[in-house]
Amino acid sequence: MENKIIKRLKKEFTSVPDLTIKKIKISLFTTVYVAYIETVSSSDKVNDYILKNLSHLSISKNPKIYNLDSIIPGPNSITIKNLDEMEYYITNGFTLVILNDSLIAVETKADINRGIPTPDTEPATNGPKDAFTENYQINMGLIKRRLKSSTLKTTEFTVGRITKTKVGLLYLSDIADETLINDISNRISKIDIDGIIDSSTLGQLICAENKAHFPIYVITERPDNVSKALLEGKIAIVVDTSPFVILLPAFFADFINPGVDSYHKSTNINFLKILRLACFFLSMTIPAIYIALVNYNQETIPTPLLVSFSIQRDGVPFPAIIEAFIMLFICEMMRESDLRFPNSYGSAISILGALVLGDAAVTAGIVSPIMIIIIALTFIASLIFTEIEVYNALRFSRFAFLLFASFYGILGIVFGMFYFLIKICDIKSFNKPYFYPISPYDKTYFFKTILKKPTAKDTKRSSMLTHKNFTKKGESL
Repeated sequence: MENKIIKRLKKEFTSVPDLTIKKIKISLFTTVYVAYIETVSSSDKVNDYILKNLSHLSISKNPKIYNLDSIIPGPNSITIKNLDEMEYYITNGFTLVILNDSLIAVETKADINRGIPTPDTEPATNGPKDAFTENYQINMGLIKRRLKSSTLKTTEFTVGRITKTKVGLLYLSDIADETLINDISNRISKIDIDGIIDSSTLGQLICAENKAHFPIYVITERPDNVSKALLEGKIAIVVDTSPFVILLPAFFADFINPGVDSYHKSTNINFLKILRLACFFLSMTIPAIYIALVNYNQETIPTPLLVSFSIQRDGVPFPAIIEAFIMLFICEMMRESDLRFPNSYGSAISILGALVLGDAAVTAGIVSPIMIIIIALTFIASLIFTEIEVYNALRFSRFAFLLFASFYGILGIVFGMFYFLIKICDIKSFNKPYFYPISPYDKTYFFKTILKKPTAKDTKRSSMLTHKNFTKKGESL
């Protein structure tokens, strides 16, 4: 008579051809069943850990099984008491060993992971060259090899009714804020969804996707960035099957200046930090400033330059605002095509398209040469920011400033800037002010993000991120 657990297993996995069930006769009255899914389990591990031992037992003169754990030398064996857990373990690469009403799951996961890659979206001249992969255990290992402390705690969750995705919440217990940990844990626990495939989906769910266009959580592929954030008191969320880790809370300054700046001398990198901040605002306002000066505030332009603008625009059939919208739209099309094309020839096509379209548009008198220069400067300034959500927010702000300038000129840009600052100061990231450390001003975090102080003098943590461990170990030199 077939085992009742096997009957249930066959019923639940109907039309699953890669489900393998082996029946091993140990003695006249003892039968052991071995069940696993071939595509997620390693046949070699199943054979070495389980089948060899059971086969040796079956040919023994006095086969006796007192405890399944005693004959299965797998590195990770779990006794299953609730049969509802069978589905989770067998679909995660475990092999089920069944004897009468006893059931254990032995870890025999197949190696279906890629090797540890180099950072692709966050490259750095200096610093470590390893990046996260889609494997949860590997990602945890990349973090723990850097933070060798018992205070590095992990709270694990299973999210998704169908995907049953493993999610790990990492924090340093002697640094991180307990209120923040509990808040994030509660939000993850309340998620009820069919599946979580990527960390970005989880980030959008726990952050409630407010109306702010700027991202309120950081995703990074660099283990060194995660380690530094944990040391400052932030929380990291590792999601299985995703090569990106979420860092919370996130502030505006975290997206402007990347964490790899810490590998350079402060006297050299601070110039680049100021340059990035300037490029951020320039990429939003360059087209709007041009439209405001040409259409409304010509008195602010030197006469020779104004004459040059007029000569260049002679024969252009569109108003400057329409001209700007057309060029911005075309540039966004080229950028999107560059992102979707394979890397081997995507950039070449975009460069060719920009050169041909730009030259042809000027020759045909559709746009003026100065507009080509303005749009080119705008996109060059925006290419400094690799985070896609930051770029999307810049795009929205750019068009908003352009509309303000087309109606009110320079005054419209001033109103737009006030509106931008009011909105960004109103954003919260887990009840933390998004425009921190500028508003409210905090010297400690300001010189970790907006500017960089010498590493030897970085001995304090921000009071916004921790309430119990402000001083880093060691003394300043």
